[in-house]
Amino acid sequence: MQNKISKLALLLLSVMFILSPMKIEAKGNVNAQTHCISPSAEKLKGDLRRLWIDHTIWTRNYIISALAGLEDQQKVLARLLKNQEDIGNAIKPYYGEQAGNKLTELLKEHIVIAGKLVDAVKQNNQADIEKYNKEWHRNADNIAKFLSSANPNWKFNVIQDLMYVHLKLLTDQVLGRVKKDWDADIAAFDKGEDHIIMMADALTDGIIKQFPAKFKNT
Repeated sequence: MQNKISKLALLLLSVMFILSPMKIEAKGNVNAQTHCISPSAEKLKGDLRRLWIDHTIWTRNYIISALAGLEDQQKVLARLLKNQEDIGNAIKPYYGEQAGNKLTELLKEHIVIAGKLVDAVKQNNQADIEKYNKEWHRNADNIAKFLSSANPNWKFNVIQDLMYVHLKLLTDQVLGRVKKDWDADIAAFDKGEDHIIMMADALTDGIIKQFPAKFKNT
């Protein structure tokens, strides 16, 4: 009797050993399916990251050119302004022509004010620095209001915070270059690039949540 019980126990252990990997594998497949991102979602994520990274790169190029009085300043500014058009165009498939143009308008204002602020810092004009800094943050508020009104997943305070950090890191770059603190300048740019990727991903996530049917796996 005891011999039979031992054999039965060994048989049960063998069955459990065989089935356990199957259960783990099945669970892994479920998790993989749950976290699978559709090609259209991946494309949107990549496109928005590229556009916003370009925003930081061309803004940096403009800061360098404007502070140094380089001959390419106007050419760089034109390319930077085109980037704002590209960002506005990127939301048109979801929010329409008018909304895309409005975002472009707000972002171009963001750039124009930044240019005035850079000039004020270059001339050490404290009154203008304060004036344009206030205008810059007002514009950031307007961008946050516009985006939060278009998508309930883009909370006003979240977008506002993202924009304010963006402004702070751009300011740190300008001040670093003016003071010839190249380490601070480079560190601010690196932080700014990391931050802008996070901001782009937040915008991507909001669009996907608002229009899930456009991002289904097929």
